[in-house]
Amino acid sequence: MPNQIHPTAIVSSKARIGNDVAIGPFTVIEDDVAIGDGTQIGPHVYCANGARIGKECRIHNGAVVATLPQDLKFKNEVTTFEIGDNTTVREFCTLNRGTAEHMKSVVGSNCLLMAYVHVAHDCTIGNNVILANGIQMGGHVTIEDWVIVGGLTAIHQFVSIGQHTMVGGHFRVPKDVPPYILAGGTPLTYEGLNVIGLRRRGFSHEALDTLSKAYHLLYLSKLNVSQAAEKIRQELTPTAEVQNLLSFIDRSKRGIITSRSHT
Repeated sequence: MPNQIHPTAIVSSKARIGNDVAIGPFTVIEDDVAIGDGTQIGPHVYCANGARIGKECRIHNGAVVATLPQDLKFKNEVTTFEIGDNTTVREFCTLNRGTAEHMKSVVGSNCLLMAYVHVAHDCTIGNNVILANGIQMGGHVTIEDWVIVGGLTAIHQFVSIGQHTMVGGHFRVPKDVPPYILAGGTPLTYEGLNVIGLRRRGFSHEALDTLSKAYHLLYLSKLNVSQAAEKIRQELTPTAEVQNLLSFIDRSKRGIITSRSHT
């Protein structure tokens, strides 16, 4: 189908627009923008230079994509903000492009960013991620695949959140959050495995049992993190999930959240 571009939209002739794209009233599309087939962009949206938007996306009223980083070190280098296919960006989200350190910010495919989410410079958001209303993140945050974060949560710069984890709403995330768990409370702590989410995604009983043992060693054995990781390596079957947990611990730079019994 032909593109549907409202007559009040300002769309650069240099922008790369796919097929069957809809662009709403008073939306601005700058020169260095790429928009994939079937994407719908609502009214009053601003797609700045560096926006790379995939196929079948939905970008709602007032959102901005690829605007300048809120980083005093930024020197107007040419960087991007990439959005994968089939991702929805709701009203008034602010998505800042990368800096020279990473050169891009990324939101993956099949994601939902609810209203007023802020994705800062150099952040990397995986696939199938749900970010609820009002989440605010600092620069260089990494959120892996299948993560859900509750509304009004603040995520510190350089924090990583592991895959299949669910973080509750209205909390502060100052440290790395390992994969497969529930996290909540103030300060943010380990609350147990994300059992319901993992079952819905097809994790076996054996995988859940092994993860439960791993997290018991990590959080409930009174060992420190290094000791617990070594114990996990020695005592548990090296399943893909266990290997992923150990890899996350090894590359953590901010340290991982604790359990409530350790606070």
